[in-house]
Order: sequence, then C-alpha cells, then structure tokens
Amino acid sequence: MSSDKVKEAASFKEVFLDYAKSILIALIIALFVRTFIVQAFRIPSGSMIPTLLVGDHILVNKFIYHFKDPQHGDVVVFRFPLDKKKDYIKRIIGVPGDKIEIRDKVVYRNGKALKEPYVIHEDKRILPAAFQPRDNFGPVVVPPNSYFMMGDNRDSSYDSRFWGFVKRKALIGKAFIIYFSWNFHGKNPLKWVRWNRIGRRVR
Repeated sequence: MSSDKVKEAASFKEVFLDYAKSILIALIIALFVRTFIVQAFRIPSGSMIPTLLVGDHILVNKFIYHFKDPQHGDVVVFRFPLDKKKDYIKRIIGVPGDKIEIRDKVVYRNGKALKEPYVIHEDKRILPAAFQPRDNFGPVVVPPNSYFMMGDNRDSSYDSRFWGFVKRKALIGKAFIIYFSWNFHGKNPLKWVRWNRIGRRVR
C-alpha cells in the first residue's frame, strides 16, 4: 500500500472516530436530559381540554420537584396508580392535608369553593354520588406524600375521583410548554398544524 493510501486510510479512521465520539456524546447528553431534566410527551386524550388538546406535544420539567413541593394548580405527568406502565396528565387540586369535596360539580378545598377558570363542563346533568363520584364526591383528606388530581374537562376525566390519590414518588414532572400541536382533521395538511398553540405555556 502506498504512503498516500495509508495516510488516506488513517485520515478516514480519524474522521470516523471523531464522528462516532460526537454521536456518542450527543446520545449520552440526550439520555441525561430526558432522564433527569426535560421529557417530551404527546396528549392522547381530551381529559385536559381546554388547557391541553388531543395532539398537543408538551415538555415536562422533571427536576423541579427535587427543589420545591408540588403546588395547587400544577399540571403534572405521573405514573398511573393502577398501572405504572401508563403515564397520565392531570391538574393538582389537593396537596397533603387538604380536605376535598365536590358538590354538584363545584370543588371545595378546605371548605371553600374553588375558582377554576380553566375548567369546562360539557354535561349539564348532576349525577348523584350513589351512581358515580363524578359530580358529588367526598369529603376526603389528602394523606401525606399524596395528591388529589383532576382533569380540566371535568365531565370526561378519569381521575382521583375514581381511582384515588397519587403518591409523590409517582410524579414525573410539571408540564410547562406546548412545543408542537397536530390536528389531523380536514383534507388540507397545511391546516393540520395548530400554529397558534406552539410555544404556549401550560397553566
């Protein structure tokens, strides 16, 4: 093999190793970020309408609750208590020590009716507690290290009214921004993207 070919092969090897190292470092950083800092999720159901729509893609802050306690009103992703393989997203309504009660669709926390501008009710019927806990529930006291979760689409949300509390260790993180949003309805693909939702903060 000529010296030129040897140099060319060595140069190719160096370039390949440089690219391989760069890709490996990028993968390690991406894995670290996803595991400890920020993770992306897609909204598959309408339980958080109008705050989050089906097809919204959100980013979740995974380290925030290492430095502060979850707060009333936080929109959080957590592992579903009845199936740890599933991730749910709801709003925190009750923190440890809160007394939660629902009377005729109105949520009371520690005896005071909540003002919830983010909530919608699509069903005008009031269901009795004997039938199901959707519209009349409690009172219950949130136990230590636990949270009471509810969806903003109150008449179509499967939440703590039905399956109980969420342990703090099950919290994955707090949703903070919509980075993309799809709506696959209609014949025009250009209208599938909800441009007005991109960059919107989750509140």
